[in-house]
Amino acid sequence: MTSKLFRAAFAAAFIVGGTAGIARAESGIASVYGYAGSKTASGERAQPGGLTAAHRTLKFGTQVQVTNKRNGRTVTVRINDRGPFIRGRVIDLTPAGARALGFNGLAPVTLAVLNK
Repeated sequence: MTSKLFRAAFAAAFIVGGTAGIARAESGIASVYGYAGSKTASGERAQPGGLTAAHRTLKFGTQVQVTNKRNGRTVTVRINDRGPFIRGRVIDLTPAGARALGFNGLAPVTLAVLNK
């Protein structure tokens, strides 16, 4: 029983923290954030020029490194809102975040959570 428990714990630690300093990784489609109101779900004022993003489950304030799979560009954003609510999309970026990654519209990305 102990060896099964140890193997399960080791596998979970490897999957979750396989890269130093990165707690979790996720891939999918990123979209550019369309601001409908003046406040985000966290209560902050929406700032299209800020490096912030919306994610369905990550805690507000979480730092995420987003990498555009097409061109390799990366940007670090802070989660301050909820969304996206369209299947297959993993993150909504502000226009400034999308510009930093070199896209407008949609792009395939990888997310790496830098803190929790």
